Amino acid sequence: MPRPDRSLRTRALLVLAVIAAALTIALTVPVRLGLDLSGGTQIVLETRSTPTTKAGREATDRTVEVLRGRIDALGLAEPTLVRSGDHRILVELPGVQDPAKAADVLGRTAQLTVHAVLGQAPASDAAGPAADPDAERVLPDETGQPLRLKAAGLRGDDIKGADARFDRQSGAGWHITVDFTDDGSIRWAKATAEAACHPAGDPQRRIAIVLDDKIISSPHIDPAIACGAGIGGGATRITGSFDDTEARELALLISGGALPVPVEIIEQRVIGATLGDEAITAAAWAAGIGTLLTALFVIAVYRLMGLLATMALACYGLISYAALAALGATLTLPGLAGFVLTIGMAVDANVLVFERAREDFAVRSRPTPRSALTAGFRGALSAIADSNITTLIAAGLLFAFASGPVRGFGVTLGIGVLASMISALLITRVCAEYAARRPFVHRRPRITGIADTGWIRDRLMRRNPHLMRHPRRWLALSATLLLITGSGIAVRGLDLGIEFTGGRLIEYTTSRPVDPDRARTALSEAGFPRALVQPSGDNQLTVRTRALTNTEAATVTETVSRLGGKAHTIRDELVGPTLGEELRRNALIALGLALAAQLAYLAARFRWRFATAAVGALAHDVLILVGVFAWLGKPVDAVFLAALLTVIGYSVNDSVVLFDRIRELLARARTTPLTHSTNRAILQTLPRTVNTGMGAALVLTALAVLADDALTDFALALLIGLTVGTCSSVFTAAPAAIALHPRRPTPPDRQSRADARHGDPARPS
Repeated sequence: MPRPDRSLRTRALLVLAVIAAALTIALTVPVRLGLDLSGGTQIVLETRSTPTTKAGREATDRTVEVLRGRIDALGLAEPTLVRSGDHRILVELPGVQDPAKAADVLGRTAQLTVHAVLGQAPASDAAGPAADPDAERVLPDETGQPLRLKAAGLRGDDIKGADARFDRQSGAGWHITVDFTDDGSIRWAKATAEAACHPAGDPQRRIAIVLDDKIISSPHIDPAIACGAGIGGGATRITGSFDDTEARELALLISGGALPVPVEIIEQRVIGATLGDEAITAAAWAAGIGTLLTALFVIAVYRLMGLLATMALACYGLISYAALAALGATLTLPGLAGFVLTIGMAVDANVLVFERAREDFAVRSRPTPRSALTAGFRGALSAIADSNITTLIAAGLLFAFASGPVRGFGVTLGIGVLASMISALLITRVCAEYAARRPFVHRRPRITGIADTGWIRDRLMRRNPHLMRHPRRWLALSATLLLITGSGIAVRGLDLGIEFTGGRLIEYTTSRPVDPDRARTALSEAGFPRALVQPSGDNQLTVRTRALTNTEAATVTETVSRLGGKAHTIRDELVGPTLGEELRRNALIALGLALAAQLAYLAARFRWRFATAAVGALAHDVLILVGVFAWLGKPVDAVFLAALLTVIGYSVNDSVVLFDRIRELLARARTTPLTHSTNRAILQTLPRTVNTGMGAALVLTALAVLADDALTDFALALLIGLTVGTCSSVFTAAPAAIALHPRRPTPPDRQSRADARHGDPARPS
C-alpha cells in the first residue's frame, strides 16, 4: 500500500524537522528567567508634580498602569511594578543584571510633548538638562542638528494612540498613524497651520515630538498643506524611511508616552532572586519525580503505546521550551510548575486516542493494532480539536485584553496547547503507526496495550451502573456542595495576598551577610510565611510582606538581627498592590470575553444546552475552589490566580470530551432517550477521565509534597480543581444538559427496557 507508506514517511520527515528546529532553538536561545529564579534589577522612580497636575497617590497609580503597558508592549514579560508611598514606584525587571541597561529597557519615562520648530540653533546651544516644556528649548533632532523649539503645543494626554502600518498600494512603506483627542485635534490643526506657512525645506515647517528630553521624530509638514489650513480630522500620518521595527518602536513611544505626571529615576540596583536555591532545587526535584511517575503510569497502563507516548511527551516538553525561548517569554517558578503540569495534562490527547483504539479493537471481528489505532486517531480527533480550540480561544483573549502575569499565562497556555496537539496528533501517531507495522506486534497484539479493555472498562461492563437515572438529584448535590464551600467566602472572607492589597517593604543593612534562605525560614517560623526576602546589595536585605503593625515590624527586625547582627532599617514604606485595579479589571474583562467566546463556540459545535451546561459547570468549579481556599485560610495571590486559570481550562476540556461522545451517540440513535445516551457516554469516557486525572495528579502530588510553600498552595489548588472539575463534568454538566432538554426524562421502567434493547452502555454499538 504505497499511499499510506508515503503518508507515513511525509509525517515522519515533518516530525524530524520540528524536533530538529526545536532542539536548535533550545540549544542556542536561552529562556529568560523571572525575578524569583535569577534576580534582576530594581529601579525606583519618583513622580513629580506639574503646574497642572499634582503627583499624588491617584496620579502615581495611573503612572504605574501606563508604565506596565509600555513594558508589556516592549516584550518584557513578568515585570513587577508597585507603588511605594504616594510618590514612588518600584520596578523590578527579571534577568536584567546591568542597572544602566535596565534604565534603557524601561524606556523613556517623561511626558510626551509636541513643539513647533522656531529654526535651527548653534551647536553650542544644544545641551543641558531637562527644560520646562512650557518654555522655549533647544534639542538635537534625529540627525544631531540642534533645533530651537517653541513651548509645547500638545501633551501626551492629547493623543489617543498611535499605530505602525504598511501601505502596499501607494508604495509609501511603513508609516505611523497618530489619533488625537478632540482638544488635541484642535491644537494639532493650529500647530500645523502655522508651520505650513513656511516654505518647503525650512526647519520651521517641522513639528518636533519630544519624549524624555529627546526628539523622537521631527517630520516636515506635507507641501500639499496650505498656509493656515493645518491638518484636521483628528488624525495624522508620519512617513519616512522606516523599517518595521523602527515604525513599531516609534508608534509605541508616541502612544505609551502619555504619563499623567513626569517621573525621575532616583535609584537603581541589582537585587537577588526572590526564591533561594533550596526552593528552586526542591521544585526541580518535584518536577522530575512527578514527570517520572506520570511516565511510569502511562507505560504501565498502555505498555508499548504508553512508552511511545512518553517519548512524544518528552518531545512536547522540548517543543514548548523552544517556543518559550523563541518568543522571549520569561519563566517564573509558578510558570515552571505550570509547564510541568501541562506535561501531565498533555497525556489527555494520547489517552483519548488509546481508549478509542481499545474500543475499536474490542468490537471488531478480526482486529489488528494498526486498524484499531487508525480508528482511535479518527474517533478522538473531534474531541481533541474541540477541547483545544476552546482553550486556545481563552488563551488568545487573555493575551489580547489582559496584561501582566495574566497575559503571560495566556502565552504559556497557548504554547502548551499547540505543542500538545503536535505531540499527540503528529509525533505519537508517527511512532504508533510505525510500531503497528512491525511483525512482532501482529504476533503479540497485547504488547501494544490496546488489545485489552483495561480493568476500569471491564468493571464498568460488569456492573453497568445507571448514573443518570435521577439527574436532578446530582444537581441538588452539586448545589449543596456549592453552597457549603461558597459560604466560606461570606463567613471567613478571602485572604488576599500582597499582590492585591499591598503591604509593607522594609530594607535592612546588617553587620554581616544574611543567607536569604535562612531568613525566609526564620521569618516563616516567626509567623510571616509569605514574606518575600531578597538580597539587595552588600549586607543589605529587603523584606516585603503584608501590612504590619509596629509590633510585628519589630519582630521582623529582631529576626533579621539574629541572623546578620545588628540590623539597621534604611527604608520602611507602605507599598501598593502589584496587581493594580486596572490590571485586575482587564483580567476580569478578558476572562468574561473568554467565557462568552467559549460559550458561543460550544453552542455552534454542539447545542446551546450543552454549551450552557459546560460553562455553568466551569463557574461551579471556580466558586468551589475559591470557597475551599476561603475555609482553609489560604492566600489568594498571583500563584492562586494562575492555578484558577488552569482549572478553568481543565474543566472545559473535561466537559467537551463528554459532550463530544454524547453527540456521537445521539447521531447513531436519534430516538434513544438523552438520559440513556448521556449515561453511555459517561461510562465510555470514564477510563479516559481516570487515566488522565491520574497523570496530572501524580505531578501535582509531587509538587505539593516536595516543593516550596508557595508551590504547595499552587499544587493544592490544582488538586482541588482537578478533582472538582472531573466530578463536575459527570455530576454537574451532564445532569444540567439533561435538565435543560425540553423533553422529560424517560421513566425508569421504560429506561430499563431501553437499556436492554440498546445493550451494554460501556461498549460502543
